[in-house]
Formats: sequence, structure tokens, C-alpha cells
Amino acid sequence: METATTQSFQPRTFSIKLWPPSQATRVMLVERIAKNLSTESIFSRKYGLLTKEEATLDAKEIEEAGFAAANEHYEREPDGDGSSAVQLYAKETSKLMLQILKRGPKPKKAVVGEEPAIPLQKVFDISGGKRAFLDAQEAEELLKPLAEEGNAYTRICFSNRSFGLDAAHVAGPVLESLKGQLTEVDLSDFVAGRPEEEALDVMRVFSAALEGTALRYLNLSDNALGEKGVRAFASLLSSQGELEELYLMNDGISEEAARAVAELVPSTEKLKVLHFHNNMTGDEGAVAISEILRRSPVLEDFRCSSTRVDSEGGIALAEALETCTRLRKFDLRDNMFGVDAGKALSQTLEKLPAITELYLSYLNLEDEGAVAVCKALEGSNLPLTVLEMAGNDITAAAVPVLCSCISSKQSIVKLNLSENEIKDGGAVLIGKALESGHPQLRELDMSSNSIGRAGARCLARAVAASNKLEFSLLNINGNAISEEGIDEVREILKSGKNSVSVLGPLDENDAEGEGEEEEAEEGGDEGELESKLHQLNVEQ
Repeated sequence: METATTQSFQPRTFSIKLWPPSQATRVMLVERIAKNLSTESIFSRKYGLLTKEEATLDAKEIEEAGFAAANEHYEREPDGDGSSAVQLYAKETSKLMLQILKRGPKPKKAVVGEEPAIPLQKVFDISGGKRAFLDAQEAEELLKPLAEEGNAYTRICFSNRSFGLDAAHVAGPVLESLKGQLTEVDLSDFVAGRPEEEALDVMRVFSAALEGTALRYLNLSDNALGEKGVRAFASLLSSQGELEELYLMNDGISEEAARAVAELVPSTEKLKVLHFHNNMTGDEGAVAISEILRRSPVLEDFRCSSTRVDSEGGIALAEALETCTRLRKFDLRDNMFGVDAGKALSQTLEKLPAITELYLSYLNLEDEGAVAVCKALEGSNLPLTVLEMAGNDITAAAVPVLCSCISSKQSIVKLNLSENEIKDGGAVLIGKALESGHPQLRELDMSSNSIGRAGARCLARAVAASNKLEFSLLNINGNAISEEGIDEVREILKSGKNSVSVLGPLDENDAEGEGEEEEAEEGGDEGELESKLHQLNVEQ
């Protein structure tokens, strides 16, 4: 029998609504954006630092534009709690922040009462909704705002929705009507699950509709294009003379597809960003991509990671990149370059004066290739902030040269040397090289390097140094550090400027695996390590 007492304890259903955000949340976001805009960064060093006053004005504009885009999305496609609107709000404000950072400070007279030097662009984004197949009726309803006369949309994102041919025929005329105003088009992952012939027909419809649009940004990633897909976009690609950013990631870009891209993109004189991540390009495909690089003198960001490129293709890419003297971000991770391509790459690095981020992990460089790269970097004036050389079979024998390189790059923010064979002796040298300098260092990854207690202590002392105020992550997982050594690392971090919270997880550490190397380092071999350290030229 149910009593009053049992009735009073019946569970209640609570509903949490994420959209719209409170006014306090919006104000907090403006403050956070303003702080980011007025803080020293790689963008401020290139484009100039905004004053706090200007950053606050821009932050308000950014937040308002982001809120408007997200709110419009929520009203068009309410999803109950508003989580997709929140995601779009964050995504849009981040993108607008990047615009302002790349714009830099306005002329003084334009700070108050003038239009921004680069006006914020209005975005139409349907990627935040549920992943779904679209039919003609759904497409017509979704795209209504784009069909409205006088709309101000300059950027569209159709990612995460799968367009069938009937939906494409609805979208085609709408896109054609926007040819004169669109500057950015994101068609990534927009034919998922469609049969090949239908997907190709959809691509042709979109390509014809957008042909002649003066785009600065085009994203065709995640569409399994292959050569057929690239050629389905022939009319769009061949009409792009103003393109600044091109993304063809996870697209099945084979040797033939890469040749098609090189053939169809007519002019890359304005191209600043080119991304080919996660394709099956291979050596011959890399040679085709090299043709694009030779025509891209203002390229700033090049990514050709996980593309099955071997030594021949690596050498071709390295030689072609010599002409890209404005290159700042360079990502070749997860290819099969080997020593010879590493040496070719080192010769190219000497001719690229603007590199700030260098991602060279999992390239089979070995000691010889890694040493060649490090010597090239040491002899340059590159303002390097990120250096990744993980998984290259680098041993302790190459560490003295690596340390000299590190010591010459005092601007490093992130250093990743994980999954090598640096061991205790090498870790000690690297720790010493980092300890007295590198005030901007935030992340150090030395995981999976057969490091023991002594090396771990040295690395901890390096990042706990009084000048490392912004340090946030020390990853020494996957090594062989004893329980006693872990306790010592934690004590060192506690006593420094940063708390033990900067220490990453240790779930893969083998506390029982420390061998004789630790004992040797702490005993008779310490003098040898010290002598190696004295050979380093550590810049203060």
C-alpha cells in the first residue's frame, strides 16, 4: 500500500537548458575573448598586439556575432537543451577571434566609431545539428535563410549533413544566387553514406553552382573523393584564382587524385594554407603535390601528414618547399621519409626563415636524419615555438646535438620527443638544457623513452624552474620510473612555481622496470654526463 511518505519521495525529472546563455555568461565570454586578443602570442608577434581597449571593442562584436549565428541556428533547428547551439556559439567566436588576431590592430582613427579593417563575416552553418540524410523538402526548409533576398551570408558550412541528388538540386540554385558574396565554403563530409554514382552527381551539381565564386576558403575534406571526386569538382576548382585556404583531408587522395588536383587548381599564387592529411598519396602523389608547392610562394601552413609518402616523395616535397619562404607551420608527421629525406629536409629548413611550428614525428629519421635536422635548426634564426620529433628512433647518441638545437631555440612553447630511445642519460641532458632558459615552455612530452628515476628527476627540475610560469604539462608516462622516483618527481614539482597538477598520467609507467642505467647515472657516469653538458651552448 502506497503511503504519503513514499509518495513524497517519488523521483523528479529535471530539465537542463543550455541555450540561451545567461547575460553573466555572455559578459564573462567577452572578458575572456578580450584577454586572449590582448595577450602576447605568435599572432601578435606577426600582426601586432591589440590594446586592451581595442580588444574589448572587438570582443563585444565577436560575441554578438557568435550569439546571433547560434541563436538563429537554435530557432531554425531547436534540439531541446540547445547543446548544438552552444557548440556553434563556441566555434563561431573562436573563428572570429582568429580573424581579428590575423588582422592585428586597427589604425588609431578606426578604433572608435569606424568599421573594422576586416569586417566580421556572417556565417550559415548547418553542421551543428544531428547527422542526417537530407531530402529535397528538408533541404528547402534548412536553406530558407540563404534564399532570402538581401541576406548577408558570406560563409557557409554544409558539413555533417548528407545531401542526396534531390537535395542537391534544391541547394544548387540557392548557391548560384550567392556567387557574388560567398568567400568561404565548407563542403566537408556532405555526401556520407551515398552510393558512389549519386555522390559524384551531387558533387557535380555543387561544383557547377559554385563555379566562378571568388572563394578564399574551400574545404572538401572527408568525402572519399579519389580521382573521380576531384574531377567531379573540376569546374569549381579550375575557377578559383583567389583561393587562400584549401583542405583535402581524409579524401582518398591517391597518386592519380593528386595529379588531378595539381592539374585543376589553376593558380596558387595567393594560397596560404594547404592541408592533405590522411590520404594515400604515396611517392608519385607527393611529386604531384610538389608542383602545387612550387606555384605557392606565399604558403604559410602546409600539412601532408599520414599520406604514405616514402623517401622519394619526401625529397620531392622538401625540395619544392624551398620556394615557400613564408612558411610558418609545417606538418609532415606519420610518413616513411627515412634518413635521406630527413637530410633533404634539413637543407630546406635552412632556407625557410619564418617557421614557428615544426611537426616531424614518425618519419623514420633515426639518429642521422634527426641530427641533420637539428643542426639546420641550430644554425638558423627560426622563431620556433613548437618542435615535434616523436617516434623517430632517436637514441641517446644524438641527444647532445638535439640539446644544442633546443638551447638555441629559447622561444619553444611545446617540445615533443616521445616514443624514442633517449633513455636516462639523454633525459638528464635534455632536462639540463631546458632548466635555466625557455621561459615560454608550456608542454614537454618525454613519454615512452625508457627513462628511469634520474632522468625523470632532471626533467621535473627543468619544468619546475622559477622562470617557467606558464608551464602546464609534463608527460613522462610509458617509462620505467620507480615508485620512489615518482614520489621525488612530485616533490620537485610541488617545490617549484608550478604545482604537481602539471604532471600527466602515469598509468603506463613500469615502476618495476628500472634497470642498471639509473644506478650508473647516479654513480660513476654522472661525471661523463656533466662533461657533455658543459659542451652545450645554453642561451639565457
